[in-house]
Amino acid sequence: MPAPTQIAHYKITGKLGEGGMGAVYRATDTKLNREVAIKILPGALDADRVARFAREAQVLAAMNHPNIATIYGVEDRAIIMELVDGQPLKGPVSEDTALSLITQLIDALEYAHEKTIIHRDLKPANILVTADGRVKVLDFGLAKALAGERVGTGNPETSPTLTMRATEVGLIMGTASYMAPEQARGATVDKRADIWSFGVVLYELLTGKRLFGGDNVSDILADVLKQEIDFSPVPARFRKLVSLCLTRDPKLRMRDIAAARHFLDGAVEKVAAKPSRLPWAVAAGALLLAVASTTAWLWPRPAPPGVGSVRFQIPLPEETNLGNARAMATAVPSPDGKHIALVLHDKQGTSHLWLRSLASTQMRMLERTENGFTPFWSPDSQSIAYFTADKLMRVSITGGTVQSICAYEMTNLAYASPGGGRCLG
Repeated sequence: MPAPTQIAHYKITGKLGEGGMGAVYRATDTKLNREVAIKILPGALDADRVARFAREAQVLAAMNHPNIATIYGVEDRAIIMELVDGQPLKGPVSEDTALSLITQLIDALEYAHEKTIIHRDLKPANILVTADGRVKVLDFGLAKALAGERVGTGNPETSPTLTMRATEVGLIMGTASYMAPEQARGATVDKRADIWSFGVVLYELLTGKRLFGGDNVSDILADVLKQEIDFSPVPARFRKLVSLCLTRDPKLRMRDIAAARHFLDGAVEKVAAKPSRLPWAVAAGALLLAVASTTAWLWPRPAPPGVGSVRFQIPLPEETNLGNARAMATAVPSPDGKHIALVLHDKQGTSHLWLRSLASTQMRMLERTENGFTPFWSPDSQSIAYFTADKLMRVSITGGTVQSICAYEMTNLAYASPGGGRCLG
């Protein structure tokens, strides 16, 4: 693209780069006397695309997070952004450095996802790292704004965003090596597509190797859809996290990026390395058979001397309520103190399990937990067990498949204490 000399009151001072989503220039804001970056859209875009781009930019400008590049405004076919002095994310890096970068990336994605904003084109070129180690994510949501416009793919290793009609009803958006399988198929995507891309970025950051390579886009997309992934090069500390993100079936993939934090301290590997610990489901069943009728099944532990109490409020999501006393709608903290599980009722009176991270202001419902009550935690804080009218169930805090542990015979006392019932096998 030919370099302009000025856009509105922004004076162009140099070119920073160019790709399928436009060219980026360094500029000076002559009114506020500050340096900015300006992304100018390709000239081939039609008026409808430009209007959509302007609407999306207004939504994106409302984001305010230290790990997301700020959008200052829109001028015709240009978006005015924070100028980030950094280099694209690149591996391999040490585990400690990776931990810092990954944590910041999780923070940025969680913030955007809580605002229902999906990146759709997460890749190292859109993740800059400053000299002091600060992560800045660029181009949130712009792939959606430009959906449907066909652009040149060029070299797949450094290709700009792909946007091409895949079927009568679907679009493929994203850079080939980093797009989720459902994106490659042209299906509707949600935040789980970002989680897949996050997993690819992590794999390459930790190993320094491309996960999906190839000579052309078709070969890369075929690998994204079918290639068996070898996780052995990933350091053991991060292997579980990467594998949960890179699950091809979005129904089985990690559903919420906030859950990624629980796999960063090696806790999963430490638990798995203890041969004396029974699988949690077996231990839970033995525990339920052993108790009689008291609340000792909740494995309470006395607080260490000198530890005070903490009080806070938990606003309930809209159109939910605590139900009646029989539903046991009590907040149950996890053993590690990072989450609280609750039973809340919808307008129709159906109960569901909800999860609140103490590091977030948002709550989320665990899917397929309807009619559940009396939740309690696994010792490693990674799963929640709960009761239905006739079963003892288990669900991971990351969501996914709900497991039936055993059929359970209830008595009236069981609604107040699980010791009032018994597993039938």
